[in-house]
Amino acid sequence: MASLNRLALRSLPTLAAAQQSFSTGAAAFSVGSFFSRSSTHPLFIPSHISAHRQFNNHSVMRTYATTPSPQTPSGSDILASYSSDSHIGQNVAHAMEMLAKADAVCFDVDSTVIDEEGIDVLADTLGKGPEVTAWTTKAMDGNIKFEDALAARLEIIRPSKTDIANCLEKHPLRLTPGVDRLVEALHKRGTDVYLVSGGFRLMIEPVANVLGVSHERIYANTITFDENGDYTGFDSNEPTSADQGKPKALTMIKEKYGYKTMVMVGDGATDAQAKPPADAFVGFGGVVARAAVKEKACWFVHDFE
Repeated sequence: MASLNRLALRSLPTLAAAQQSFSTGAAAFSVGSFFSRSSTHPLFIPSHISAHRQFNNHSVMRTYATTPSPQTPSGSDILASYSSDSHIGQNVAHAMEMLAKADAVCFDVDSTVIDEEGIDVLADTLGKGPEVTAWTTKAMDGNIKFEDALAARLEIIRPSKTDIANCLEKHPLRLTPGVDRLVEALHKRGTDVYLVSGGFRLMIEPVANVLGVSHERIYANTITFDENGDYTGFDSNEPTSADQGKPKALTMIKEKYGYKTMVMVGDGATDAQAKPPADAFVGFGGVVARAAVKEKACWFVHDFE
């Protein structure tokens, strides 16, 4: 089975993991050299993407070559180059082409960027695991409105600031294998990466730090506390706090920064809702493979390796 990292990187000719330029010919283009790490060809950042980036709230200037790379191949050409691989999805060629063109890629966090559900981990540490997991499954399968599941789960656990800090200290959230290399390659190409999640900002920020994603590029839920740090509720104004929240978040991102091509990657029904405004939806089944997501994904993959 083709993986997102292996195939997506090969469909993105300007990634650090695939710096060597591909050649275009009358019939096809060469992808055999995409994995050459010894290539001296420069990275190319499209002219509409600024080379000024924010990482962990610090301003960083990166230098890119100004010579354009060869024209991005079509999705059908990319797909044809993998004739020996099997692919799952409603329009795999389209998804590959959008990845090749994307100036922004948005990742879900739970069961996608990390290999577990953050709220379930928190619930386990508070002795409420089974009750919360049942609600999580309903929400991710699309069997209940997300806002109802979020409110129900938080009411069960009512986490304090101290509870969350203790949870992260005892059980640091684990990255899904390969996602760090994929995010790094996207950054080096000049593609902005966002974490768009129905999870909690306090739990996602440490993940963003590891991945080099600015906290400003986290769209997630905010738990509210009183002056003693005890749970009082959540901010219902966050776009991801309700059903259809991810398309709302991506619309906000697209309108604010003027991205031309956006791709959403995630494991749940709420992620599938993000197309549109996302130009393609890549379903991820490496942690939990959901039938409803597989049916809606332009491209469905099982790992990032």
